[in-house]
Amino acid sequence: MRTAESLQKTFLTFAELECKGSSELYYELAQKIALDADLLELCQTEKRGQPIPNLLFGAVHYLLLRGSDHPLKQFYPSVVAHPDQTGDTFAAFKEFCLSHQEEIEQLLQTKIVQTNEVRRCAYLYPVFSAVYEKTQKPIALIEIGTSAGLQLFWDKYAYAYGDGNTYGNEKSSLLLTTAIKSEVRPPMPNEVPPVTDRFGLDLNTIDLHNEDEKQWLKALIWPDHQERLALFEQAATYVLEGSVHFKDGDGIAQLETIANMIDKDSTICIFHTHVANQLPAEAKERLLNTLAAIGQTRDVFHIYNNMTDPYLHGDAIINGTERKQTLAVTEGHGKWVEWLTDKLF
Repeated sequence: MRTAESLQKTFLTFAELECKGSSELYYELAQKIALDADLLELCQTEKRGQPIPNLLFGAVHYLLLRGSDHPLKQFYPSVVAHPDQTGDTFAAFKEFCLSHQEEIEQLLQTKIVQTNEVRRCAYLYPVFSAVYEKTQKPIALIEIGTSAGLQLFWDKYAYAYGDGNTYGNEKSSLLLTTAIKSEVRPPMPNEVPPVTDRFGLDLNTIDLHNEDEKQWLKALIWPDHQERLALFEQAATYVLEGSVHFKDGDGIAQLETIANMIDKDSTICIFHTHVANQLPAEAKERLLNTLAAIGQTRDVFHIYNNMTDPYLHGDAIINGTERKQTLAVTEGHGKWVEWLTDKLF
């Protein structure tokens, strides 16, 4: 069980590194939760080692989105059109948590934090394009921690990087904009790389046809991030119309079996964003060993962050030879990317 002291540090770090300058609502709440014994005790009921600030905020947001009639909703832009900007937000938040303690504890013990940041595709798109340029083979995608599979459809979206051009699928109804903060940038292709397979692996994959499961993903989007919510809704339409092989369970254990299912004429790309921080050291080691085993018989690419540091990495095993690259610094929600090289792979 996490101690109150460790939880206090977790919330303070979350406030400073993730919320400051991004969400005034969560910045204020996280700072005050860190100093509140009752709420820290509530957080100790979580058993899975999940990112507890995201989980607690998601649980509260979920209950509000489902219609909980409580004064707290007046502070949430995702729930009311004109949120209260002068009242005591923390007092309302704490009262809500204590009055809904049983429901929140149930959510803390059964739900997991899952990625739904489709804007991250804006930095994945050049990487997958570089894989295609390198191999000249269509791409077979395997995403670990896929959630609802939004990032598996990166080839269906359009992209803008501030240079006046549109990249990717120019006919897409979803345009993802991302700032490039570096002088260097990888080349952008004239055509979208072909994708042959989409496999989504997760301990608990999300079925967007299920409104309750979809609501949980929406609850994980911060309430004052209205653009993120709109992007989620747009991307969801592509998932609902597309085809993905979703597989529940230990994704690492399934990798070799799935790799053997993929035609030799496709290049395997295994990727995950903001997931590896939830993996124990043993699982990370298994993942790397599995990738090495796949690489003994065919080319494989591994695109990821948060394994050992927050940077975006691209590793490749081509003709049995491994090459590792640190590709970029990225903002957690995909708002900007700082490329460290213009030559990927």
